Amino acid sequence: MSSLVNPGRVRVPRQAPSAIERARLALVPTRTVRAPRAPFAVLVALLLGAGVVGLLMFNTHMQQASFYATSLQQRADALAAKRQALEMEVARLRDPQQLAAAGRKLGMVVPPVPAFIDLRTGKISGIPTPATSEDTMRITSLPAGLPEEFNKKPRYIKLPPPPAGNSVQTQADDGPASAGGTPAGGRNNSATAR
Repeated sequence: MSSLVNPGRVRVPRQAPSAIERARLALVPTRTVRAPRAPFAVLVALLLGAGVVGLLMFNTHMQQASFYATSLQQRADALAAKRQALEMEVARLRDPQQLAAAGRKLGMVVPPVPAFIDLRTGKISGIPTPATSEDTMRITSLPAGLPEEFNKKPRYIKLPPPPAGNSVQTQADDGPASAGGTPAGGRNNSATAR
């Protein structure tokens, strides 16, 4: 109630002057804090270096894969060529003439009259005769002879010797003489060479 009687007086507790001094606010100049540049530069350099190293490793891996693929392709081509050579060798060995020649080397001959045995009944059809080396058949064709034109004997023509007393010097047998344009002795060699 006393406060109602004397409303103008408010009681403020006393504080120490040092606390008041500390509680006063003062303007402080703003400090701009700069982040250090060195860590950011190192981070960017590390990222760039890692990217370049990764790109080089990827490129090297791709080159190695390309070399491996090329070597595999060359190996496949070599194996395909070897397979083709073996198939050609098998086809050559399966040739009936090759088989007949191999059988002849082993002493086999073709029977003149074949005889057959029916395995179910045991009956022999045909007359079995022993084969001899005289009964063999020709398995290769005869060599081709030369045509008639190549079997003719050559004809030789004798030419008379040139006269000894002639003073005109001749060059070679087929060359022209000195000045006249006709060969030595006045004969035309082209007519006699026929």
